[in-house]
Amino acid sequence: MKAVIPAAGLGTRFLPATKAQPKEMLPLVDKPAIQFVIEEAIASGVDDILIITGRGKRAIEDHFDKSFELEHVLRKDGKHDLLREIEQIAELADIHFIRQKEARGLGHAISCAEKHVGNEPFVVLLGDDIIFSKKPCTKQAIELYEKYKTSIIAVEEVPREMIQSYGVIKGEKINRALFRILDLVEKPKPEEAPSNLGIIGRYVLTPEIFDALKKTKPGKAGEIQLTDALRLLKKSQPMYAYIFEGKRYDLGNKFDYMRASVEYALSRDDIGKKFRKYLKELVK
Repeated sequence: MKAVIPAAGLGTRFLPATKAQPKEMLPLVDKPAIQFVIEEAIASGVDDILIITGRGKRAIEDHFDKSFELEHVLRKDGKHDLLREIEQIAELADIHFIRQKEARGLGHAISCAEKHVGNEPFVVLLGDDIIFSKKPCTKQAIELYEKYKTSIIAVEEVPREMIQSYGVIKGEKINRALFRILDLVEKPKPEEAPSNLGIIGRYVLTPEIFDALKKTKPGKAGEIQLTDALRLLKKSQPMYAYIFEGKRYDLGNKFDYMRASVEYALSRDDIGKKFRKYLKELVK
């Protein structure tokens, strides 16, 4: 199974930091956000990855490429631990890039992957969502796909006042965490939302999604929404949503970004203890 990571957005929620830097390259301590996403895919057994980029995203390609000059300097200076870490980034997976030539929404970005994916199911991971979990969130979705052989969408319970920022499902409950999808709505008003289950950035999609995307009419600002295409696809095949196990951070949200940075720093063996002590002293 291949992975598609849409990374062509303008990052307007994090301006001015993203004026000249891809939002996907914003770091948690010393690791760019998109590297966490790729590592999740790899930990889920997926090592053929297509990243959909756009103008101004060259830094993403450079990050996952070899850096001969840097490697030479690290080798010359005897910084072998750093050298190996840098070398491993370029060896993580088979990573491919294609450019979305104009910003026409998430659905359009995914449609750019059709030739690479072919007639096979594939996973989609959004770089805005960092998820820490014992079993990778994508692996959870793949295991459900292997059971049901149809599209699987990750969801989480969302406060009603935030629901209009999400695609939302209407579902028939199968068990505590699994729902058969009856309908999907893109960014509904809180009073019109069919549930409090918001779609987050992890999917397993069947290849029929590409035909659905071709039939999907543009919505606001001329964008083609993935949720609208999924709604079309649901008419011809069943679709399931699952409440994933893990902790999600929306890195387009400044507060979530700070939470993720702090909690990831606290989990690190190299700085966690020292940073925890600092925080305790800071809040006295």
